[in-house]
Amino acid sequence: MTTINRRSALSLGSLGLAAAAATPLLALATPVGAQVPEYGPNDGKELSPGIRWVDVGEVESQIAAYKSVKIGDAVYQPGAVDPANQPLMDMDMFCYILRGEFKIQKAGIPAYVVKEGGAYTCGKGKSDQGTNISKVVGIMRVAMLVPA
Repeated sequence: MTTINRRSALSLGSLGLAAAAATPLLALATPVGAQVPEYGPNDGKELSPGIRWVDVGEVESQIAAYKSVKIGDAVYQPGAVDPANQPLMDMDMFCYILRGEFKIQKAGIPAYVVKEGGAYTCGKGKSDQGTNISKVVGIMRVAMLVPA
């Protein structure tokens, strides 16, 4: 039998609230087992050579600090790299790798790899550089948290 004290009950309650708050965001994410989108070479808007942006949608946020969440797919050809002089991000973002494997370089920390099915975050006022290190067209689904 497991004993639940006040502290563990509060922790479980917090996890439940966090999951409930994330539900609208995850509604536009591709469910496990669902087909990953296939994009043609001219779909979306070119951001830089080998990298295109495809708008997916926007939902109202249930998180007080954010007005809405814009969802889009960054589509990277194999070996494509973000330009080194990326502008600072103007909002918080959550990035989920739908396909491929990406090396992420952020200022002040060692580069790390995010594999298919993995995720990472980007903070407002920061920048990073992504590289598709896989042999397939990589797709990074980005949820941009638009401030209220």
